Parts: sequence; structure tokens; C-alpha cells
Amino acid sequence: MDSRMYRYIAVIHKEPGSDYGVSFPDFPGCITAGHTIEEAAKMAYDALPFHVRGMREDGEEIPSPSTFENIAGDPEYADAVAFLAIPLPAHSMQMIPVGISMPEHRVHQPGL
Repeated sequence: MDSRMYRYIAVIHKEPGSDYGVSFPDFPGCITAGHTIEEAAKMAYDALPFHVRGMREDGEEIPSPSTFENIAGDPEYADAVAFLAIPLPAHSMQMIPVGISMPEHRVHQPGL
């Protein structure tokens, strides 16, 4: 099994009068939020594996992680209040083909 760990950057945003929002530049559409920055961080750690699992089930390609320097230097994220590096094991990014065989199950139905 591949023991490498990939780290994806999560960007925490805060608008006045709102919760802390979290987005993942490498995964458009993967967002979450929390009332506090700590809660937003916890939600980020839950959201990314869930999102990646859905992408895998849909047969979508998982992108390679962007570097922190590229994301932090992007003007789109200039108002970020924090950045997190969310770990994702390499094995969770790969599709593994599985073939199984099962005995045929026959149900006896009287009269048929």
C-alpha cells in the first residue's frame, strides 16, 4: 500500500457578519464552514476526504496538490484569514479494481 501523504491547501475566509468559510482551490465546489475558526478547520478535515471519495466513485480524476506558495500568492486568496494543509493518504486517491465471485443463491419457492 502507498504510504505517501498528500497535503491539500484549505483556505479559510471570513466576511463580516458571517461564519468562517473554507474552500479548497484544488477542488472547486468543495466548501464548508464553521461558527468559529476551530470549527471551520474541523469541518475542512471532514469535507476533503468526503469530497474525494465522491469524485472517485464518479470516476473523476483527483488533481495533484497545488503548492502553498502558488495558492498564497494568488490574489483571489489575499483576504484569507488562515491556510490549512489537509493531509490525504495517497491510497485514498487511487481507484483499485476489485473482482469478486459469489455462489449463486437459489431460493426454493414451492409450486414453481
